[in-house]
Parts: sequence; structure tokens; C-alpha cells
Amino acid sequence: MLENTVWRQYHKENTFRERLAECCVLDAMDLIVEDKELYGILKAKLTKKELKLFAMDSTNIKDEKLQEEFSYDTKALEQAKFKLYKKLKQDKTRLEFKESSRDRQA
Repeated sequence: MLENTVWRQYHKENTFRERLAECCVLDAMDLIVEDKELYGILKAKLTKKELKLFAMDSTNIKDEKLQEEFSYDTKALEQAKFKLYKKLKQDKTRLEFKESSRDRQA
């Protein structure tokens, strides 16, 4: 499942759930159970560039490699990371990842 995703280009396993819980300051048990649905929401909430940055940054790739990949200077990379993780911590974003949010939508 999810073999052809941006996440799997940089990770051998679908560990985005743990990383997402950590970044969103949520318990992994609170996240939507179905990986495919959770990844779909993540993909919808982030731009393609942000999703790729999230996947690459989660593998602890050096900043120099990230700067080269995204054509950023040091300051632009710091700003992109700040914006990405700020977006993940916002209530309107992180609440979408919670299993309980599905109950309200149904």
C-alpha cells in the first residue's frame, strides 16, 4: 500500500504516521486508522513541494542536499521548514488528521 508515494521515495516503510503525529503534537492512536486515507488528507493539506520537503526532512537529509533539491538558500530553506511545520501544527490542519473528525463529517 502507498508504494508509489512521495514518502516512499525517501523511506522504506510507511512511517509517515509516526512522523505526522510527532509534528502535529498528536497521539498516533488519535490519527485516522486507514493509512491511505490519512496520506490522502496529508497530500491535500500540503503543496507538492511541502510534501516532498516533509518526506526528505524526515529522513534527516542534510540541509545542503535540501537546498540543492529545492534551489533554496539557507534562509529560504529555514522559512520553508518553518512554514511547513507551522501548517502541520495549526488546528485547522491537524484536526483533519484525527479519527474523531471523521465522525463529524459523516
